[in-house]
Amino acid sequence: MSIRRLPNSLINRIAAGEVVERPASALKELVENAIDAGASQINIRLEEGGLDLVQVADNGSGMSRDDIALALERHATSKLPDEAIELVTTMGFRGEALPSIASVARLTIESRMAGEDGWSRVVDHGELVQEGPAAIPPGTKVRVEQLFAKVPARRKFLRTARSEYAACTDIVRRLAMARPDIGFTLEHQGRKAIAVQAGETGPDRVAALTSRDLRANSVGVDLQREEIRLTGVAGLPTYNRGVADHQFLFVNGRPVKDRLLVGAVRGAYAEMLARDRHPVVALFIDMPPELVDVNVHPAKTEVRFREPAMIRGMIVSGLRKALDEGGFRAVQRPAESALGRWQSEPVAPDPQTSIFRTTPGRANVAQQPYPTAAVHDDRSVFAGIDAHEELAPLMGRAEEAAEPVPEASRYPLGIARGQVAKTYIVAEAADGLVIVDQHAAHERLVLERMRKAVEGGTVASQALLMAEVVELDENACDRLEARVAELSDFGLELERFGPTAMLVRATPAMLGSGDVRELVTDLADELGAYDQALSLKERVDHVASTMACHGSVRAGRVLSVAEMNALLREMEVTPHSGQCNHGRPTWVKLALDDVEKLFGRK
Repeated sequence: MSIRRLPNSLINRIAAGEVVERPASALKELVENAIDAGASQINIRLEEGGLDLVQVADNGSGMSRDDIALALERHATSKLPDEAIELVTTMGFRGEALPSIASVARLTIESRMAGEDGWSRVVDHGELVQEGPAAIPPGTKVRVEQLFAKVPARRKFLRTARSEYAACTDIVRRLAMARPDIGFTLEHQGRKAIAVQAGETGPDRVAALTSRDLRANSVGVDLQREEIRLTGVAGLPTYNRGVADHQFLFVNGRPVKDRLLVGAVRGAYAEMLARDRHPVVALFIDMPPELVDVNVHPAKTEVRFREPAMIRGMIVSGLRKALDEGGFRAVQRPAESALGRWQSEPVAPDPQTSIFRTTPGRANVAQQPYPTAAVHDDRSVFAGIDAHEELAPLMGRAEEAAEPVPEASRYPLGIARGQVAKTYIVAEAADGLVIVDQHAAHERLVLERMRKAVEGGTVASQALLMAEVVELDENACDRLEARVAELSDFGLELERFGPTAMLVRATPAMLGSGDVRELVTDLADELGAYDQALSLKERVDHVASTMACHGSVRAGRVLSVAEMNALLREMEVTPHSGQCNHGRPTWVKLALDDVEKLFGRK
C-alpha cells in the first residue's frame, strides 16, 4: 500500500482518541479552556452522566466570530504566545481539544467578547451545519451532545451513566480545588451536585469538596525550598480512608496523578497508618515552569520533575513537620538490638494440651478454666463489651481467683497477667513473655468468624434501636444503593435516604455496637475501588475485613482477665491469628532466656 495523506476528518478522529476517551475527558478540556479564558464563574450542566449532554458556560474573555472558526482548526491555540513550549503556564495548549470533540459529537459554541456581538457555530461530527448571531452575555458557552453517536465502536465501550457521572464529578472536584478564586457549579439531571463560591480559602475549598469533617481533622502544610513551595491540607493519620482516591495533588495549579507524588505521600505516613489505610491530602506544588515538564502525557495528567528527589523529600518532610506540629506523635521504632530479641512466629497449639481438645460433636467443657463462649458462639464474652463497660472490675490488675489459676505450660499463648496502656495484653507462657495487641487480634478473629458465616449463609443482623442516617456524597450513595441486596447478605441493611444520605436499619450482629458512620463510609470507598463486574461475595475478604475492623475490640478498651484469656484461647485455634487483617503481627514473644540477657543474668 502506498503512503497517502489522511483526510482532516480522520486526523481529527485519531486525535480524539487521545483527547476524548469519555465524557469526563471532554468536560476536562472545556473547563480548562474556561479557566484559561480568565473566568471567575464556571457553570457546568450534564445529562445522563455526560453521555447525552456536557455543557460548560463561563464569564471569561469570550471569542470573536473569526476566533471561533479558528478554534475549530487543529493546532490553533491562544495559549502559547511563542515557541517556548517548555514554559507554558496555561492549563492546555495543544489546540486539538475542540476539533477533536467536534469530530466525534455535535458541538455548539456560543461566545461574545465584551462590547461586541455574539456568534454561534455548530459542528456535527466534523461537518459544519449551522452558524449565526447569538444573544448571550459576555463569555462562552459550549455544548457537547451525542458523544460518539456516529462512532458506535467507541460508544459501546463507554460505561453506565452513573459511572460516567462519577468520573465527571471527580474532574470538576479536582479543577475546582485547584482554583479557589473561581466559582463552580455542577448540575446533573436538573439538580445541583457541586456549588462553591469564588474567593474561598484553599482549606475551605478542599473541605467543601471533600468532607466537612476534614477541616477539624487536618493540619495545614506550608514549606518553601528555594523557588519551590509546597502548601495544602493533610488529614490526621486517624482520619483516613479505605482507598487512595482521596489524595489530590496539583503542580502549578494543574491536577496530576503522579507516581512520585503518590509514593512520597505514602512514605510520609508510612509509620502512622495501617498498610491498607490511606490518608486524605490535598497538596499544591508551585515552581518555575522550567523545573517541570508537563508535556509527558496528552491529557497533562502526568509530569516529570527536573529534581524528583528534592520534590519527594519536600513532600515527606513537609507532611511530617505539619503532622508533628499538629500534636500527633508517630510511633517510635525500638532499637534494632531490642527488635532482634523478639519473635513473631505463631506457635501451633498442641492438640493434647489445648483446652479445645474435643470429642466429636461437643467441647470438653471441663477443661475450660475461663469463659470461652467466643469460640463456639457468636455471643463472645468480649463481642458485647460496650454493654457492660460500667462493671469495671479490677481489669489489668491481680484478681481474686474463683478457681485455681491454670498452668501457663498448657497454653501456647500463656495465661493473661494484665493489660498495658489499655491496648496490650501481657501473658505468661511456659517459655517467655507474650504481648498481644488486643484490637489487631480480635479484628482477625471477627474476620474469620464472618468468613465462615458468609460461606454458610448465616450472617445474622441486629436491628438498630433507631435507624441512623449517614451522609455521603451522591456517588458513594449510588454505589451503596446498587449493592443493597448483596450487603444485606452480610447482615447490613441499608436504604437510600435522599440524594446524599443512606439510612442504616441493621448491622451484622457479630460486630456488636460500633461506629456505623465509619463502617458505611469505608464500605462505600471499597465499592468505589472494585471492578463493577464482581459481586461482593467474590470480594468477601475485602468486605468482611472492612466490617471486622469496625466490630473488633478497640485499643483503649479495658478488659477483664477472663476476657483476655478468652481472647488468647480463641487465637490459639483460629487460622491466621498470628497477623491482623492489615498485615501487622497480633502478638510477639520474648523468651525467658532473652529476658535474663536483658537483665545481665546471662
